[in-house]
Amino acid sequence: MLEVNEDIRIAETLSSEFYTEDRFFTESSARIFARTWQLCSLASDINGLKPVTLLENLLDEPILFSRDGDKINCLSNVCTHRGMILVEEPCSASGIRCGYHGKRFGLDGKFLSMPEFEEARNFPSEKDDLPAVPSGRWGDFMFASVAPVAPLENFFDDVSRRTSGIDLSKLKLVGTKDYIVDAHWALYCENFLEGFHVPFVHPALMKTLDYDSYTTEVSRFSSVQTAWESKPSEADVKRVRELGVNPFEHGVAALYFLVFPNLMLNFYPWGLSVNIVRPMTKAMTTVSYMTFVGDESKTGVGAGGDLDTVELEDQAVVRKVQKGVRSAFYDRGRYSPTREQGTHHFHRLICEFMNAR
Repeated sequence: MLEVNEDIRIAETLSSEFYTEDRFFTESSARIFARTWQLCSLASDINGLKPVTLLENLLDEPILFSRDGDKINCLSNVCTHRGMILVEEPCSASGIRCGYHGKRFGLDGKFLSMPEFEEARNFPSEKDDLPAVPSGRWGDFMFASVAPVAPLENFFDDVSRRTSGIDLSKLKLVGTKDYIVDAHWALYCENFLEGFHVPFVHPALMKTLDYDSYTTEVSRFSSVQTAWESKPSEADVKRVRELGVNPFEHGVAALYFLVFPNLMLNFYPWGLSVNIVRPMTKAMTTVSYMTFVGDESKTGVGAGGDLDTVELEDQAVVRKVQKGVRSAFYDRGRYSPTREQGTHHFHRLICEFMNAR
């Protein structure tokens, strides 16, 4: 059983065995990732049938998005006859047909026909329809889950509130990039969750923000770090917490959200950088970047001005931590009560999900 005390002032971090033992990595598939939400696609990219695999190296669950007019369905991508994968490449189609034995489904997943089954009794039944997969949408982002512990809205309530003054409709995808990081997925997330390391690891980034004003706040399934360009007034701090206010018009340099367990949303004056952390093994992680620009005139400056450098600096640190947690002389550490609230909250959620039965 994993334990982290709820009082950050006396709590110790997760035991190193969480990062080093195979059983915890394996169990996290069903206990954490199957019960949370994974970003799968942009709704605007779904023009017909779009196959997706939920966390190929962990959940390895084949799903299928289908657009039927204005409606987007999320379905199992496995034929209900003999388990064949139905759709392997994005395509436009008026229905779904299995390439193995010809079973046909509508875009809503309902059974349509099957050859050579005229003599089968009690056929078809509801079991012949493609199972609907839990799905949800936030802005242009489509999410899916195997067995979510709560609706998508519960994971995004604080994100939605704090970004209500940002016009997300202006964001345009301008680039994607994947990194392979030789470290446990949770170590990568933990590094993201605190600005405590910024003065020591990111000298250029440090010059773009006011470290003393850096704050971290947590909600049920997410946390947010607010970085300011300079020391804010009390009025500005109060103002950016109000609905409908654009925080970047009141001195905010960046908003860093982590939506549990593995989605990072980094808002800057110029737009949004999305990091999707995909576990591969207990010591290897893929981090997929998506960059969306809303105001090109503001790129290249401020806290979001040189993300590649910051990323490589973070990766270098995380790789060293991966090596360190394997040491026979390390098990647990302590938290800074003023700087590591996000990491403490993240560890508490890991314990909650991993201990659930």
